[in-house]
Amino acid sequence: MNMTRSIYLDNNATTALAPAALDAMLPYLSTEYANPSSASEAGVSVKKALGEARVAVAKLLGSSPAELIFTSGATESNHTAILGALSLTKGKRHLITSQVEHPSVLLMCQHLERLGIEVSYLPVDEEGRLDLEDLRIALRPDTALVSLMWANNETGVLFPVVEAAAMAHDAGAFFHTDATQVLGKLSVNAAASGVDFLSCSAHKIHGPKGVGALFVRKGIALPPLFHGHQERGRRGGTENVPAIAGFAAAARLLTNIEHEAHYLRELRDHFEQGLLAFMPCARIHGQEAERLPNTSNVGFIALDGEELLYRLEQEGITAAAGAACAAGGQEPSHVLTAMGFSKTAVLSSLRFSFGRQNRSEDVERLLRVLPGILLGMMDMPPVKAGVPISCAP
Repeated sequence: MNMTRSIYLDNNATTALAPAALDAMLPYLSTEYANPSSASEAGVSVKKALGEARVAVAKLLGSSPAELIFTSGATESNHTAILGALSLTKGKRHLITSQVEHPSVLLMCQHLERLGIEVSYLPVDEEGRLDLEDLRIALRPDTALVSLMWANNETGVLFPVVEAAAMAHDAGAFFHTDATQVLGKLSVNAAASGVDFLSCSAHKIHGPKGVGALFVRKGIALPPLFHGHQERGRRGGTENVPAIAGFAAAARLLTNIEHEAHYLRELRDHFEQGLLAFMPCARIHGQEAERLPNTSNVGFIALDGEELLYRLEQEGITAAAGAACAAGGQEPSHVLTAMGFSKTAVLSSLRFSFGRQNRSEDVERLLRVLPGILLGMMDMPPVKAGVPISCAP
């Protein structure tokens, strides 16, 4: 194993807990342990902290604190929005989503199909883009909800959420977006976007795992997934105050998202330009689409992506073969498959997702290491520096 500084390039899967988030959590894991629903002095103090955390996260989302429900994460938020919308629209038995959604949405939709709900899965083009005309055609009088992710977790491709929400409303349907990946990378304004429901998770923005939020537009009486008096009766169960405090601390660190986005884009572009200089046949998936500034999904011709991952790990570099929530098997990415790529091409693809802890020297080291690894996998002799790798058979 290479003993130089390790390089973590899997920030779309999760991020390192920010020291400020850990510090914010510690009191509620030790001395400030009272239940925020308790009428005791200690409980009132914790309840006040919970309210302050709600304000901080709501500010990041561009919502009012009253529109925010704390959950266990984006999966719970997604399920609450989908099931809640169906409950609010009795008689409407149709949902619309896309073929490239996060597994938490797709698996819920597949479950609902077994219960008799109809689901339309919108296609994407070879760059991962959604055509709003397909959405217009799919909308029906009995459509209860349109659920589309704001940014794809594998390719970083952005969907036209504002326009899609308006189209859903014109057809009398609710609109939900999974904004888990876009949060902290691009500015989000839930209130101005026109969405009815918005899901997110703390661990994508250097907060703790096991906590997320659901924005519910004012005036929508969304039925709870868990019944109880907490969260204004919208999500039962004692609030996870330590995690919520960490979520709020991570949110407060995002004081200049535009600057952070610019920094991440520079790292990503540096990597992609350097990669294509020595391997012109590599494909950047979604390159022609609007993308998150930190995400690069690369197809390395017909090479074995799992082996490439292993060899990078041996050099202390962590990337990903696809979505962490779909990892563990050998099935190809449903996202790249929906974009029209063959199984061989999909299994030769890796995702590099940059984070605020990465530096330009990390990219330089990655670009130094990759050519040797790729040539070794292609059973080709070393080439001189600056000479492109030939991909011809």
